Amino acid sequence: MSRPSLCTCATRERLGSAPQGPDACAVIVAGGSGERFGDPRGKQFVELCGLPIMAWSILAFDHAPSVGHIVVVCPHGRLDEVRRDVLADMPLRCELTLALAGATRQDSVFSGLVAMPPDFELVAIHDGARPLVEVGAIERCIQVVRGDERLSGAILASRETDTLKLTDAAGNILATPDRSNYWCAQTPQVFRARAIIAAHKAAVWDDFVATDDASLVEHRGGRVRVVESTRDNIKITLPEDLALAEATLARRLERGE
Repeated sequence: MSRPSLCTCATRERLGSAPQGPDACAVIVAGGSGERFGDPRGKQFVELCGLPIMAWSILAFDHAPSVGHIVVVCPHGRLDEVRRDVLADMPLRCELTLALAGATRQDSVFSGLVAMPPDFELVAIHDGARPLVEVGAIERCIQVVRGDERLSGAILASRETDTLKLTDAAGNILATPDRSNYWCAQTPQVFRARAIIAAHKAAVWDDFVATDDASLVEHRGGRVRVVESTRDNIKITLPEDLALAEATLARRLERGE
């Protein structure tokens, strides 16, 4: 499939200007090896509708009015590849910095936080393997944090719709929780920069490892709110996820959404 026009791509249409100018930096984490995906290139470099998977995430944040800078966290030894194969043909509005990934996702996020310019009050952390994130959802998440000083952060999430089962180690069902209070966490996860940086530093001191950044802030007592998102904002982990993402994105492009 030929590459779509980056300047006119309907799914990445700009939404105007932020009320007080860009006050958020995006940290896009694309440093994983993608072992479960099974492609030696790494899933973030695999083509999706004519562009590398990670390119769609970069474009979404570049078109978000509240974002003024983008940090992309890349695998070691692949900075030149990112510049050549991902960024070379992308007419970006935002300035962009590349940072090196760490041994774990948590380390990689902290590397991105260290690389961000110091003059942004908010930071939006996003998995580069979630290429279907929409500009409007990014802006909603940022606006929730911006609008409530009591919040340390907010995350995109979708409501749990399946019946949940709590089991013991052997798989025996212990309980069926009420799913109405359960959400499936997504990214971006938006935080006040000082709160998430402090949370990462505290996690190193406490030897605390979490599966997402919100957990680090919660661990320190910070208040994080859920912002409802669609289930389309999937993370590409397995080959079948790529097929679903391709179908969803192709449908959006055809309909001009």
